[in-house]
Amino acid sequence: MQHKIIDHLFRHHYGKMVAILTRFFGLAHIETIEDAVQDTFVKATLQWRNQQPDNPEAWLTKVAKNRTIDLLRSLKSEKNRHQQISAGTISIPISDLFLDHEIEDSQLRMIFVACHPSLKPQEQIAFALKSISGFSTIEIAAALLTREDAITKRLQRARKSIIANNIQFEFPAPHELQSRLVRVMEVIYLTFNEGFHSTNTDNLIREDLCGEAIRLCKLLLKKENFRTGSMYALFALMCFHASRLESKTNSKNEIVDIREQDRSKWHLPMIELAKNALTKATEFDEISIYHFEAAIALEHVKASAFSDTNWNIILYYYDKLYDIQPSDFSLLNKAIINIQLNKLQAAKEILEAIKCDKLGQRQYLYFGCWAEYYSKKGDKLTSISCYEKAIANTSNALEKAYLKKKMDFLGTTN
Repeated sequence: MQHKIIDHLFRHHYGKMVAILTRFFGLAHIETIEDAVQDTFVKATLQWRNQQPDNPEAWLTKVAKNRTIDLLRSLKSEKNRHQQISAGTISIPISDLFLDHEIEDSQLRMIFVACHPSLKPQEQIAFALKSISGFSTIEIAAALLTREDAITKRLQRARKSIIANNIQFEFPAPHELQSRLVRVMEVIYLTFNEGFHSTNTDNLIREDLCGEAIRLCKLLLKKENFRTGSMYALFALMCFHASRLESKTNSKNEIVDIREQDRSKWHLPMIELAKNALTKATEFDEISIYHFEAAIALEHVKASAFSDTNWNIILYYYDKLYDIQPSDFSLLNKAIINIQLNKLQAAKEILEAIKCDKLGQRQYLYFGCWAEYYSKKGDKLTSISCYEKAIANTSNALEKAYLKKKMDFLGTTN
C-alpha cells in the first residue's frame, strides 16, 4: 500500500517538483535537480515504512529542495552558488513558488523549455516525458518505440544543449509559439497513449498517465494565447478515450474488446466535455490529425452498440488522417476498418504495404490484424499462427492473455 501511495505521489508531483526547483536553481542544474527529486522518493520509500507524514507533498518538496542544495554544495564549482542560495535574498521567495498559480506557471515554462528549437525533435520529446511526467528511460523507450540506451543518449544530449545554448526558463516569443505548441501537443499525446494502451508488463491502463496528459492540456487551454483548434481537438480526443477507461477491463482484470464493452459504463460527463471541446476546435481556421482522431473517437461513443458503428465514415476519417500524416499505424487502422467492412482484399493490400519493423513494440497489433484477416477468410491454421506471432511480440501480460483467449476460441470452433 505504501509503495502505491509513493508511486501515486511520484506520478502526480515529480514534474511539479522538478519545474519549481528548476525555476529556483536554474536550468543549468536540471540534472542535479532530477537526481535530487529521485533521491527524495527513494528516501520516502525508506522513511515512510513505519509512518507517513501528515502532509506528504510538503515533506517531499522540502526534502527535494534540501537535497538539491546538498548536491550543489558537493560540487566544488558550485560553492559560491550555494552560498548565494542559502544566504541571499533568493531564499526568501521560494515558498511563493509553491502557490497553485506559480506551480502551473513553472510547469508551463518547463513544457516550452522541453520544446525549444535548440533541441532536436527526438530529444525534445524524451526530455519532456522525463522532466514533466517523470517517465523512466524504460517507459520513454516504450512510448517512443525505441531502445532504452537510445533514450539515455537523447536525454544527455538534451541537457548538454540546454546548457550550451543558455536556454532560459521562459515562455517562447510570440513568433515561436505555434511551432513550439506543435511539439508540446505531441508530448501530451504520447503521454496519454502510454497510459491508455500501456506497454507496461502488468498493466494495460495507467490512469495516472492519462490524467497527467489531460491535466497538462487543460493547463495550456487556461491561457488564451495557447488556445488553438488543434489543442482543443487533442483535449477532446483524450476525453473521448478517457470516458471508456472503466470498461476496458473487467473485474478479473481481463481486456474487454470494444465489441463487448458495457457502454453504460462510459462516462457521459466526460463525453459531453469532449463534444464541447471538439465544437470549439472547429471554430479555428486549422485542421490537424487531432481533429480527425477526435472525430473517429466520437463515432465510437455515438454508437449505441458495436453493430451500429459507422465504419464507412470512420474509414473516411482515417483516409484524411493518412493524407495529413502518413504512417504505418494509420495504415494498420485502415486495414482493421476494412476487415470490419468485409473488404478483405483491400485489407490484405494495406497490410502488405505496412513495414512491420516501423511499429516497434506495437508489432503484435500487426500480427493480430493478420489473424483477424485470416479468421474472416476461414483459414484457421494461418490465423492461429498469426496469433502466436502476436503473443510472442507483446510484453504485456493482459494483452498476451487476451490474444491467447482469442486464439484458443478459434481452435475450438468448427
